[in-house]
Amino acid sequence: MAHPAPRPGFDPRLHAALRRLDLRVVRRLEGMLHGEHLGLWLGPGSESAEARVYQPGEDDVRLMDWAVTARTTTPHVRDLVADRELESWSLVDMSASMDFGTGHQEKREVALGALAAVNVLTQRVGDRFGAHFLHRGQIRRWPARSGKAALLALLSTVASAPRGDGRNGAGVSLGEGLADLARTRPRRGLRVIISDFLDTPPGADAQAPAPWEPALRQLSLRHQVLAVEVVDPRELDLPGIGLVTMQDPETGRSREVRLTKKVQQRYREAAQAQRAAVRGGLRRCGVPHLVLRTDRDWIVDMARFVVEQRRTAHRLARHTPVVPR
Repeated sequence: MAHPAPRPGFDPRLHAALRRLDLRVVRRLEGMLHGEHLGLWLGPGSESAEARVYQPGEDDVRLMDWAVTARTTTPHVRDLVADRELESWSLVDMSASMDFGTGHQEKREVALGALAAVNVLTQRVGDRFGAHFLHRGQIRRWPARSGKAALLALLSTVASAPRGDGRNGAGVSLGEGLADLARTRPRRGLRVIISDFLDTPPGADAQAPAPWEPALRQLSLRHQVLAVEVVDPRELDLPGIGLVTMQDPETGRSREVRLTKKVQQRYREAAQAQRAAVRGGLRRCGVPHLVLRTDRDWIVDMARFVVEQRRTAHRLARHTPVVPR
C-alpha cells in the first residue's frame, strides 16, 4: 500500500515529541489541579465553578445555587469561570538569550512548555489562540486558531525555529513587541508574555521604569495579562572557575573574564538588582508574575501559580461588595 508523502517541513520525530509534551502537560496539570476548573482565573461568565457559602450584602443573589442550598439548608452561591470565547494571544521571546540553559533544559524549551500549558488551560473553554514571536530581531505572527492540531502546529513552529544569530541587539525590543501586540490585537482577551526580560539593564533601579514597562502598562489597561519570566540559575550566580570566555548571545560580542570572588559578588548583586527591577516593573503594571526556572519542575510551579491565582480570586470575590444598579 502506498503511503501519502509527508508535508513539506514535517518532522515526524518532532511531531511525536510535541505530542508527548502536550500529553505530559495535560496529565500532570489535571492530576495536580484535580477538582479545579483548569481556567486561569475566575470572573464574570457563564461556566459554573464550585459552590461556596453565601455572604449577605456581598454576593449577588442571582448567583444563588438553589440545589446546594436545599441539600445543605445553608444558602450557597456558585462562582462563575470567566468566559474565554475571546482570542488569547501570546508574545514569545525567541531571542538569542532564550537559547541558553545550564539546568535540566534550555530556556527556549521551558518557554515552549509554558506556551503549551497556557493554551491547554485556555483551550478547555473554547479559546482561539495565536502568537507573536520575537525572533532574530523581527516580529513574526501566527494567526489565531483553535483545536489540538493548531496547538501542535504552533508548538512545532516554535520548536523548529532557527537559533538566534547574534543580530538581535539591533532588532525589535521586547517593548516594541508589546506595543505591536497591543496595536494589532485590540480585541479584549488574555495576553501572555513569555520572556527572560533581559531587556532590563543589569544593575537597574527597581523603582525606575523598565524599557518595556510603558508598553506593558498600556497592554494591561485593556487586556488580562500574565507575565511568564524564564530564568536560568547561571543568570543569577556564577561558579568560581577562573578564566572563562563570556559571550553576549544578543550581540555576539565576547571577552575573557576571570571569575574571582569579587567578580562573583558584583555579578550576583547586579543580577539581583536586575530581577528586582523586573518584579517592580510588573508590579507597577498590575500584571501577575510567574517565574519558571530551567533547573526546576516548571509544571509544578505553574500548577501552584494557578491554584494561588484562583484562591486570590475567591478572596476578592468574597470581599468585593455588589454595587446596586
